[in-house]
Amino acid sequence: MTGWESGVYLGGPPGETYDQFVQRGRDQLEVLLGQALTPSSMLCDVGCGALRGGMWVIPLLDTDHYCGVEPNREMLNKGLERFVDPAILALKKPRFDNNDRFDMSVFGERFTHVILRSIWSHTAKSQMELSLDSFCEVAAPGAVMVASYNPVVPGTSDYKGTEWEKGTVHHSFRWIRSVCKSRGLTVRPLARQPVNRQVWLRIKQV
Repeated sequence: MTGWESGVYLGGPPGETYDQFVQRGRDQLEVLLGQALTPSSMLCDVGCGALRGGMWVIPLLDTDHYCGVEPNREMLNKGLERFVDPAILALKKPRFDNNDRFDMSVFGERFTHVILRSIWSHTAKSQMELSLDSFCEVAAPGAVMVASYNPVVPGTSDYKGTEWEKGTVHHSFRWIRSVCKSRGLTVRPLARQPVNRQVWLRIKQV
């Protein structure tokens, strides 16, 4: 398996192997466990794609405790078909929505955990702000949001575009910190080895 299967894009860089797909999904689980994820936690996986991370997390969580937002229906359907056992789906009852507005309120839940893996590495700044606003709306007390992004480093520039970018983009941590602060949120990088040069951020209410 690579980034494509039967004409359906599964996420990740071109030429990604199945082992890499699995390991990068496991990385998401490790990040969440590091933020005190337990079976009773309520998780929203924004940009859940082909369930690279969901294949690990859905079996762990209690029934009805996993929600995924994914605009690409074909990619999500391929993930449901390929990576999660039907018996697990029937038991755990994950819920999904296909909105492209980063809107987590559609599930009517208060989430203890939110994850965006390799989403901010493609978004415009206005889209990042939409995800932060939605997090503020749905966050349970003490909730945490983890998001990976490409920091601005020598040879790259701070993305100023206004649309989702298929290729990866970079954002200024100073800017991210400022928009978090304006919403009463704190943000700090996690002490983890970058994956595909992406750094994980931990965002919480003050």
